[in-house]
Amino acid sequence: MIKELVCISCPQGCRLTVEYTDDASNASVSGNRCPRGKSYAISELTDPRRIVTAVIPTGDPARPVLPVRTDKPFPKAKIAELLNTIYKMRVEPPFSCGDILLENALGTGINIISAEN
Repeated sequence: MIKELVCISCPQGCRLTVEYTDDASNASVSGNRCPRGKSYAISELTDPRRIVTAVIPTGDPARPVLPVRTDKPFPKAKIAELLNTIYKMRVEPPFSCGDILLENALGTGINIISAEN
């Protein structure tokens, strides 16, 4: 199989061509200008992940919503379930950037943190 991707590991945005069989972990990657391209391509085919961002309501009228994000890339297949969980949350002040608001989200070991003071 052949798949074309755009690498998002760095600002170069290399256009990757990935050739693989049933086992994508042994894929042949071309078009990458740095070693991260190959790692990205294999990860994207075997276990795609994304940083997830959202906002949740607060109890502070001066700041009605607080931006939050995952502290590590989250499995793409579980993002909808994670967003459903996040949108049910509410946080009360005080909060600081980096505060863990939800630990071990969906049993992944990934936390939801405040993205703003």
